[in-house]
Amino acid sequence: MQNGNSISKGLRRSDPDRPRPLADAVLRLIWEKQRISRAEIARDAGLSRSTVSEIVGEILPMGLVAEVGEGPSRGGRRPIVLEFQDDVCTILGVEMGGAHVAVALTDLRGKVLAWETQDHPVRSDPAGTRKVIAKLCDRCLAAPAAVGRPLVGIGVAVPSPVDPAHPDKLSNVVLPAWEEKLGLDSLSERLDVPLLVDNDANLGALAESWWGLGTETDNLAYIKVATGIGSGHVIDGEIYRGATGVAGEIGHMAIDPKGGPCLCGLRGCLVTLVGARALEARASELATYHPNSCLIESTFQVDDIEKAALAGDSLGLQVIREAAEHLGTAIAGLLNLMNPAVVVLGGDLAVLGDLVLEPLRERVQSRTLVSAVAAAEILVSELGPRSVAVGAATLVLKTALDDSRLFPTVETQTKA
Repeated sequence: MQNGNSISKGLRRSDPDRPRPLADAVLRLIWEKQRISRAEIARDAGLSRSTVSEIVGEILPMGLVAEVGEGPSRGGRRPIVLEFQDDVCTILGVEMGGAHVAVALTDLRGKVLAWETQDHPVRSDPAGTRKVIAKLCDRCLAAPAAVGRPLVGIGVAVPSPVDPAHPDKLSNVVLPAWEEKLGLDSLSERLDVPLLVDNDANLGALAESWWGLGTETDNLAYIKVATGIGSGHVIDGEIYRGATGVAGEIGHMAIDPKGGPCLCGLRGCLVTLVGARALEARASELATYHPNSCLIESTFQVDDIEKAALAGDSLGLQVIREAAEHLGTAIAGLLNLMNPAVVVLGGDLAVLGDLVLEPLRERVQSRTLVSAVAAAEILVSELGPRSVAVGAATLVLKTALDDSRLFPTVETQTKA
């Protein structure tokens, strides 16, 4: 079991002849540029051409980089172009939601090759959840796009704080039925790949930073609103986890100290006002004041509330506006404290777009320092419901690019 910060002693790919750290840096540069010559590597990395040639000689046998023909000449011999092979390997990204499991199979550029999802009572059924995760992973690996491509690893996003020193230990407060154990070692062993774990909001932030609305900034916050609420923070380009991995528990920020009880033992936490169960309860409370609402005959599920709000239903709109205002109060505090350049909303409420953003921004404007507001954009994620699972796969990719021992050796390919 591994976390996003280190390679554990159980790493299966430990060939001492694999590239050294300097070669890892060159491999990362090739990945970033996608196509680059040896001369350009020498210039960008500040290395001699002979050193670059030696390093590239170490990298090419891995099969991750191919020589793909000649580039334009600058007065001398035409250079050989190196290209990173995004499609030679795959990565599995798993999202454990409060009430569903989703699995994405991606290539080495974050492209989703296969996708599987299933509703499941994750919080209350750990054994069943582990079986669902294994089943959905197998389905993705059986997809045509996965055939012949070795798997690099499995990333898992969990709805729980994750201590980097103990990534397999889940919060007994948030997920009491799990008895503090993720318990996916058997999946990792069966597929013979490393398994990396992090908090779901952290991985949503990672996905936004690499592929979404955060690609132009090194400082962003991602807020996932679903059964629970969490935030992930990218500071100077890296996920900020805090001293023991619990940074970002915005769902347990006290918005109303006299409010209702929370599962964490406190009162008036943000999740008691904005989480999925809170929205359903609030819709039920307000139903008598909206006798013509299309929700009157429903069970007040979050999906129904969202559809009603989008259709202009008065009850749906009131529930969503109240939730957006509470969320705005929390985000105002976040902006005053951390001043990220971008705040990205993901999860259930994100599908509502301006219905959430407008009242949220109004609340933020009234509670935040002007300078902080001016510096931050509050946006809805464009990655959709796959963002957290893709972020989980990205955790594996990031770790492998930092230490190429994680990559399997694949058949070298040459492109004309």
